[in-house]
Amino acid sequence: MSEFISFSLTYLPYLLQGAWVTVQIAFISVIFGSLLGLLVGLGRVSRYSFFRQISRFYIWVVRGTPLLLQLFVIHFAIPSVFPSLTMPPFVSACIALSINAGAYIAEIARGAIQSIDKGQTEAARSLGLSSGQAMRRIIIPQAFRRMLPPLGNEFIALIKESSLVSTIALYDLLRTGQQIISSTYRYMEIFFMVGIIYLLLTTAMSYLVKKLEYKVGAYE
Repeated sequence: MSEFISFSLTYLPYLLQGAWVTVQIAFISVIFGSLLGLLVGLGRVSRYSFFRQISRFYIWVVRGTPLLLQLFVIHFAIPSVFPSLTMPPFVSACIALSINAGAYIAEIARGAIQSIDKGQTEAARSLGLSSGQAMRRIIIPQAFRRMLPPLGNEFIALIKESSLVSTIALYDLLRTGQQIISSTYRYMEIFFMVGIIYLLLTTAMSYLVKKLEYKVGAYE
């Protein structure tokens, strides 16, 4: 036991550095993914057929293909055709995860928007608000409260899905653990520590999301 503790304390700082990269990727991706998802979600409920079809196509493609493939396309395939678009692994990871999350968040947004009573839109119009003003001031604020629980789940899922970025040589938590294993050959100890750190991250995020949900009245 003392040997394991000594070993853990030696390599824990390196794993925590990798965990910080994982958190950064997940946070950036959920921010941009939420903005993209909201835009696409609005496109799904647009009265214009062009925007509805474009939004459906985006969701169909992204949700119908593996995240790992999307990551490889952005980091390897696109730069092979357009060398000027070569990006660092961190940027590629954030773009791929944001695009992927955006497709799922778009459906969350669509469902939340459509769950708001249409009578509220009609009431807003009767008060002289345009469709855009009614959407911004009345519908979206209420829809956001209903979106928050599934958005929290998406953020937690992104923390775990970000482990795929290790395949493009980005030193996140999992890649850092693999690198330590390559020099120590201590598979059990390192994977155990990596698993515990992932578990602590997702548990902490679950707690914070729950607190935020109750604060904004997501369950009212």
